[in-house]
Amino acid sequence: MVDTFWGEAPAPPAEEPRGCLFALSQPPLMIFLTVVGSLLLMAALHDLFLL
Repeated sequence: MVDTFWGEAPAPPAEEPRGCLFALSQPPLMIFLTVVGSLLLMAALHDLFLL
């Protein structure tokens, strides 16, 4: 329970917690995940078709 005195308004809440979708909306993270995914895809295709 919030400690307040009579007539005192409670403090406004701090920032809302940001979740996973906020992290995925950041461009550097998406570029990194795209590069890693494309490297994995190229390695998988190499294994399937050239080995």
